[in-house]
Amino acid sequence: MLNKQLLLKIYEAASMQRWNDQIRTVELTELDKQAHKMIIAYVLGKCEEERGNRDFNWIEIIEGGIFEFLQRIILTDLKPPLFHRIKEDRKKYEELNCWVYERIKGTISVMGEDFCRRFKSYLLDTERNVNRRIISAAHFYATKWEFNIIERANPGGYLIEEIKEDIQFKQDKYHDLQSMQRLLQSEELKDFIDICAQLRFQIRWSHIHRVPKTSVLGHMLIVAILSYLFSLKVTSCYPRLVNNFFTGLFHDLPEVLTRDVINPVKRSVEGLKDLIKDYEKEEMERKIYKLLPPHWHKDMRVFTEDEFNDITSRQGKPLRDGLLVKAIDDLAAFIEAHLSLVNGVRNQALEGAIKSISGKYKSSIICGINFEDIYSQFSQASG
Repeated sequence: MLNKQLLLKIYEAASMQRWNDQIRTVELTELDKQAHKMIIAYVLGKCEEERGNRDFNWIEIIEGGIFEFLQRIILTDLKPPLFHRIKEDRKKYEELNCWVYERIKGTISVMGEDFCRRFKSYLLDTERNVNRRIISAAHFYATKWEFNIIERANPGGYLIEEIKEDIQFKQDKYHDLQSMQRLLQSEELKDFIDICAQLRFQIRWSHIHRVPKTSVLGHMLIVAILSYLFSLKVTSCYPRLVNNFFTGLFHDLPEVLTRDVINPVKRSVEGLKDLIKDYEKEEMERKIYKLLPPHWHKDMRVFTEDEFNDITSRQGKPLRDGLLVKAIDDLAAFIEAHLSLVNGVRNQALEGAIKSISGKYKSSIICGINFEDIYSQFSQASG
């Protein structure tokens, strides 16, 4: 079972500021950057999958993204230019990653020896197969997206031109990837990535002051990562692991069209929740699906329309644990409220959310995971 230590470690990315040596018109956090990166990786991955690339593997994409996310949490004080300079020195980079692993080993040990071994191997392996190149390409695409905001706020600023050239140089290294070529040539796919990125600007619990703030996009990545990690504890089924992760990653995508409507509002009028859901479906059809190839629509509907329903094959084999993803969605909201209280921000709404969410999962076991035990770790600490 995942423990409180690992859950809170993942949330540290919400407080990590990016580009904090530049004028920023919006807050740019590491959590949001990593979320945007994984959405870009999904688009590139779908393109590679269509090509029938035998080396392509969704699990390697997912785990590579998670491993780099954890690595970045530990290396919070390293500015990207210095990090990439160290990366050029193979020996120094290996020593740095050994240090990263030692720092986080105790936190991730709850995931088991195999997970820890894969994490360490990923950090130390210098091989650049198609899956790692997709993740790196997605990383620089997301960085360039952020830089475009910085550049508009700092026209002619110190080092702006140098930073721009450096990012472009690094991004150009991935133009030989056919998936990247397709993305750069498709206005529709670029628009899809841009509209997903708008969820960076939608703050959850927007009517309540919280510390740290979390965006809808960042929340989606948290749910995706936790859905995958919890799923690893109960299954090794490839489709199930992949579907659980990407359901988490896209489950709130319709909110880019409707905003984050809080549950009390949804419950205020009978039938309002269903009306909002129907409106989301209509808007997804009008504004989102037209940006994606038609044969991608089925998966995206699975991730966004009936996201909290379990899916099984005709033979009864589980293919997606929607109830588990929903439980993790609630757990993520609980942790957001918990962190605010820990950071000294107390109000009736946050305290009420903590009580109602944890109460909802009393004696609750989903996919063999005892959620009451997880919530009890937080109540013991506050008691």
